[in-house]
Formats: sequence, structure tokens, C-alpha cells
Amino acid sequence: MTDLTPVLSATWGAEKSWALDTYTDHGGYAGLKKALAMEPGDIIAAVKDSGLRGRGGAGFPTGMKWGFLPPDDGGPRYLVVNADESEPGTCKDIPTMLSAPHTLIEGVAITSFAIGSNHAFIYVRGEVVHVYRRLMQAVAEAYAAGHLGKNIHGTGYDLEVTVHAGAGAYICGEETALLDSLEGRRGQPRLKPPFPAVAGLYARPTVVNNVESIASVPAIIDRGVEWFTSMGTERSKGMGFFSLSGHVKNPGQYEAPLGITLRELLEMAGGMREGHQLKFWTPGGSSTPIFTDEHLDTPLDYESVGAAGSMLGTRALQIFDETTCVVRAVTRWTEFYKHESCGKCTPCREGTYWLALILKRLEAGTGTQADIQQLLDTCDSILGRAFCALGDGATSCVSSSVKLFKEEYEAHVTEGGCPFDHSASAIFEYENASESPAIEEALA
Repeated sequence: MTDLTPVLSATWGAEKSWALDTYTDHGGYAGLKKALAMEPGDIIAAVKDSGLRGRGGAGFPTGMKWGFLPPDDGGPRYLVVNADESEPGTCKDIPTMLSAPHTLIEGVAITSFAIGSNHAFIYVRGEVVHVYRRLMQAVAEAYAAGHLGKNIHGTGYDLEVTVHAGAGAYICGEETALLDSLEGRRGQPRLKPPFPAVAGLYARPTVVNNVESIASVPAIIDRGVEWFTSMGTERSKGMGFFSLSGHVKNPGQYEAPLGITLRELLEMAGGMREGHQLKFWTPGGSSTPIFTDEHLDTPLDYESVGAAGSMLGTRALQIFDETTCVVRAVTRWTEFYKHESCGKCTPCREGTYWLALILKRLEAGTGTQADIQQLLDTCDSILGRAFCALGDGATSCVSSSVKLFKEEYEAHVTEGGCPFDHSASAIFEYENASESPAIEEALA
């Protein structure tokens, strides 16, 4: 069994883990002091050599992303931290900011110095007020200690950090929608190119990274590239959070090397709940194609998960046992994507609406065999045609669940409702009942 590698979570169990004194007592800000004595280019090279890949879902090499910034023209450039964690099942960035906010702040300072930014923004999901307050407190502590502000540690480097609370929208997890929101506009994705590295916040060169990506930087600088590359796999280096939720005995955050398997993680989590067995699970949140027990030994790294037909994403492992109705679970996820679609593009706006409508009809037992094929056809109409990744992600759970559990979809048709819970079908409430005579008849 692979051992856990607590790095970002190393101080979570300490008393007042969020306090500056606790963080510095455990070696905090040592990486910043080393970084300030280095050339910015050497810091970027170290992050490139470490193989750190974006921990927000896409898995793009972090150092390479920094390297896309154009040469300094004397104008401002920005670092924006995407802390708008909203993906269903994903819960790694919020506990990081709540339990160890200085890990992120130190990473922000090092990254900003490396890319030549004098103003960094941390865009926090608006609903998590307690996290926003915790970050504000930590930033104030960092200013008082001289880790932020003017002439940091006598180096002549200045850095301002702004913690911004978003208005609460899943779409703002898309980096260009986040930038629009940060500028005070409605959060909707921008047309690319230009990419944020060229014209981002306020049309200036901007790096946008996830919380976990930035929080991983201090340890790389402090402990070295070889230490970081000793963990993980050949192409997926380092450690990361695996968020286990659902029907496991001990759900929670498990910080482990990339390449660990679900079988190993389940062993650490005490296994499935008593008397039940695994039915299906998500390797990277609800916007990734689902897996079954056949994938228990698939290494959880970017290449292996991709080769198996899904995506590692945010490593949000939602675990479901045999009592779960696949159609119901997929319907709930699809309703979320329908609600959170920004409406800018037709494939996503209309496609998610119809996916949700058809799924609710199938769940209630008023659907037909043709509806199952219509789900797949609608997914094809969205995939690759939406303005941003929200549309593509919304199709993943639908198409993969039909592929793996088509007989369960068919059972909802032949048995006139959910084979797991018939009573739920009889009392199911539809938002758009008047649009379908079959639905009206079922509800009568």
C-alpha cells in the first residue's frame, strides 16, 4: 500500500493550524526566503523541472504556463489564484485555505516574484465566507510580518495581495470568466486567443493558477526538485489531494503521490460502508466520465486515467455503492450543469436544458427507449461545440453512464420508474411538467 505524503496538509492537525506562528514553527516561509535570493528565471526553471502540473483539473504544466508570459514591457502583470472551487465532489482547496492559508500565501509571494508581478489576486468562492475571513486574516498577518507589502525582507520587491469574494457561480471556475468577474463584469468565458498570458486581467499579461498548484510551489523551492520528482509517476510528478466522499467508511482528504489507485485509497479509508460493494465512482469530479469496480487498480495519474477513458480532473473521488441509482445520480449532476450554464453559447445553454429534461423523464418512468438514444445525440451536439469546458464536462457523466449502465436506463423505461425506489418516481416533481403530455399524465 502506498504511504500518504502529507505536505500541504502537514500542519492541519496542529493547534491553530491557520496561524502564522504555527506555520513558521513548521518551516513556513523558508521557501520564500530562498526564492527571494534566486533569479526569477531560476524559480520558473525549477518549477518546470519539478513536473508540477496544474491541480485545478486540466493538468497543464505549471512552469510552462508561467513561461508563456511575454517579455516585460514595463507595465503591470498579474497573478490570479482560482479559488472558486465549485465542482461537485471537489473539496480540496477550501480545507487548504481554511486550515493552512499561509501555504497558499507563501506560494503567491514566490510565484509573483518569479513572474514579475507586483499585484496578486485570490478569487474566492463567495459562499464560503468563513474561508474568505480566514484568508483576509492570514494576509494581514503576512503583511505585518513583512512577507507581503513594500520592500519584502529588504529585497526591494513589492507585492500587494487582494482577496476577492466572487458572487457565486460555477462558471467563474473557468479562468477567463473569472477574470471578467474580477473586473466587475458578468462572469462569462472569453474568446481565446488572446490567452490570459498575453491579455488577461485588465488586458495585461496574467497567470491564472489553482490554489493547490500555487500552494505546492513553496515546498518545491524549499526542499528541491529531486524531492518533488521522487513522488508520483514519470509524467505525473509529486503529490496531490484525493477527495474521497460518498459510501466509504472514512471520507476525507488523502494527500498521496499521483499514481495511487482507488483500491489503495479505499483501504486507507476503511473500505466501503459495511455490507455494500462499489458500483461506480468519479475519478475527477462529476464532469469526468465515471468508472466502475473494473477500474479499481487504474493508477490515478493523468496518463493512466486518460488511457482508461476518463480524466483525473480535480481528483474528486465520489464513491457510490450498489444501492445508488445511476440515472438519479446523473440527473442531479446534470441539473447542476443546467443551472450553472452561463447561457453564452447555444450548445451548452440549450443542450444542458434538454439533457436534464430527458433524464428527469427517464427517472420518473415516463421515458422511452428513444430517449436513451436522444441523450447520446444531445451529448454529441454539445461536445466540442460549447464555448468553454462546462458544456463538454456536462456530457461526460451522461455518455459514460449510458455506456456502462445502459440496462439500468432501459429498466427505468420497462419498469415504469426507478427500479431502486418506485415511490420516488410517483411523487417526483417536475419544473417543466406542462411541456410534456407524458409527464402531465404521469403526475396526474
